[in-house]
Amino acid sequence: MVEIHGECTSGFTPVREAFAANFAEGRELGAAVCVYRDGRPVVNLWAGDTGPGGAPWRSGTIAPIASATKGMVAAAAMILVDRGQLDLDAPVAAYWPEFAAEGKDRIPVRWVLGHRSGVVAFDPPLTIDDIERGTPVADALAAARPVWEPGRGHGYHSLTMGWLVGEIVRRVTGLSVGRFFAKEVASPLGLDLHLGLPAYEEENLATLVWPTPQQVAAGRRDPAFAELNSALRDPSSLLYRSTYGSVELTDGILEDVRVFRAEVPSCGGVGNAESLARMYAALIGEVDGVRLVRPETADRARAVESRGLDLVLRCHTCYGRGFMLPGGPMWPDPGMPAAFGHPGATGAFAYADPDTRLAFAYVPNRMSELIEGGDDRVLRLMRAAHACATALPAPG
Repeated sequence: MVEIHGECTSGFTPVREAFAANFAEGRELGAAVCVYRDGRPVVNLWAGDTGPGGAPWRSGTIAPIASATKGMVAAAAMILVDRGQLDLDAPVAAYWPEFAAEGKDRIPVRWVLGHRSGVVAFDPPLTIDDIERGTPVADALAAARPVWEPGRGHGYHSLTMGWLVGEIVRRVTGLSVGRFFAKEVASPLGLDLHLGLPAYEEENLATLVWPTPQQVAAGRRDPAFAELNSALRDPSSLLYRSTYGSVELTDGILEDVRVFRAEVPSCGGVGNAESLARMYAALIGEVDGVRLVRPETADRARAVESRGLDLVLRCHTCYGRGFMLPGGPMWPDPGMPAAFGHPGATGAFAYADPDTRLAFAYVPNRMSELIEGGDDRVLRLMRAAHACATALPAPG
């Protein structure tokens, strides 16, 4: 039996039991889960190893979080909205004039955050040198032609969303989105959460382990993923073009430390579950005197921007302003209609739920069998946390 470390309050014991069950069933290598309620941690657990034959997972272990990084970028954008420095309805070109090329002059900021801009792929694909230099990425996005009429549909901006929002943040603040996040989010909250991995943290980084072909096949057996699976094998599909076809280093994009050192704001974040949960808690309430945005701004962040058939993923998805919302196979739990967050292909998942005053995060190093997470391991943890929160009496 794997030893479970950390703390769990009595009202959330089912979360610990679900976490232990994941290990007992052989579904984990190493992982951590953290839950905040009303701005305070009620679950903070970790277990397993940092890699095959590696050191034990510790409280300070960090891991890649893949597209859960988009939640960090969305938080940065909504902080600027909260401060009146960024207008969701303003054209992106008002902040980034070069973006107006190829008919993109009327695309509002909220369409980028809501995956409606149609700017989803790089052609030619990016290299690691492009990513490290940064400017070639922004130039390519500015020159890109949308692959559908902006605003007429939505489709997951797998890699482009983070760089699009990151360039808007840079134009508004003069800081890269990674530096802005470090200054305005990570520092005041004391987070071990990074977009641009510092050298001193590399020794704490867990090693990712890919799911087996059998696990992938089992995870994608849901008929809701049938078209997605077909698109992954079709080089002409938008899903393929926006992922494998957009970067030359795809096979190692979630393992290459050069990518984590650089800023890849759609999928290059690293951190731990405690920090992710703490960030989301500060989006919906006060955490040790820090609140990132006002309640009305959090409501705007979770307002539905896009819902229905995803033109890229070819399944039902729902998005707010930079955050994924429940609905569809990526986040199938309908029991938390006010929640907003984001999963990642590494299996990471984090969200806030204003209705239950809950913030949740899970970070493993055994990657998900699904393209954007939301697998059974994390769903059982999320459902346990939700059930515990709803069973507790209201404050006061």
